[in-house]
Amino acid sequence: MSIECKSDLIKVNNKVYPCTVSLAMDLVGGKWKVVMLYHLKDTGKRYSELGKDMPGITERTLSLQLKQLEEDGLISREVFGEKPPIKVIYSLTDFGRSFIPVLDAVLGWGNQIALQKGEFVNKPLKGI
Repeated sequence: MSIECKSDLIKVNNKVYPCTVSLAMDLVGGKWKVVMLYHLKDTGKRYSELGKDMPGITERTLSLQLKQLEEDGLISREVFGEKPPIKVIYSLTDFGRSFIPVLDAVLGWGNQIALQKGEFVNKPLKGI
C-alpha cells in the first residue's frame, strides 16, 4: 500500500508538500543535486574536486546546491584546520546514503538510454 496520499498534505521540517514525490523532489530535484550525490557516493570530496567532476556547473550553483544538500541533511561538511588554508570535505550522511539505491537505478537507466539512443564519446583533452 502506498502512503503518498494518506492525508491531504505532508509536513516535514515546517514545509508542507502535496505528496511524497513532491517532498523527495524538493530534496534532490534540479539539474545538479543528484549528480553531486552520485559523485559523493563512494568517497568524500573537496569543493574543487566536485567542480572538476561536473564540468558546466557554475561556482554559485555548486555552492548553493551544496548548502541546500547540507541543510536537508543529505551531505555533511567537515572542516579541517582553523586558519587558511582550511580543508573542507563533503560526504554523504547516513540519510544521504539511503539514496544510493536510487542513484544506482538512475545510473543504470541513464546507461541504458545512452546505449540504446546515444553513444559514449571521449572528453576532449585540455589544450587541444
